Amino acid sequence: MTPGIAMIMSLAACGEEPASSSPGNTTAPTSVSPSASKDALTVQVKASEQAAAKDWTLNCEPVGGDHPDAAKACAALTKAQDPFKAPPADQMCTKIYGGPQVATVKGTWQGKPVDAKFTRGDGCEMSRWQKLSPLFGGVPR
Repeated sequence: MTPGIAMIMSLAACGEEPASSSPGNTTAPTSVSPSASKDALTVQVKASEQAAAKDWTLNCEPVGGDHPDAAKACAALTKAQDPFKAPPADQMCTKIYGGPQVATVKGTWQGKPVDAKFTRGDGCEMSRWQKLSPLFGGVPR
């Protein structure tokens, strides 16, 4: 396989999954259902693994907490399909390093427990970070 084809195939593997396989449903939900109103998250963001952390609380139904832009963070979470799911271990990802930033999110989202870690260590992780970037607010320096 030529290097160019290999690169294209690995980039394609980092793309998004379709929102739904059912005909006519091509968009992700835009709001959280009333039955899933127990959204309470703690977000911790660090410029690197060893750096001091910035912590925020985030509630989405109703929007609140001390997050710098809770409404945008909640909108990003609501738009994302399975926002806290890590990339599969066997998924091909580009080996492009995006930076040392790291974030953890703990709490409850749509009635389910959350304990997720986000990095920018490769193409898949960078894509995941970018989809939820409003959740991480500004990365501390």
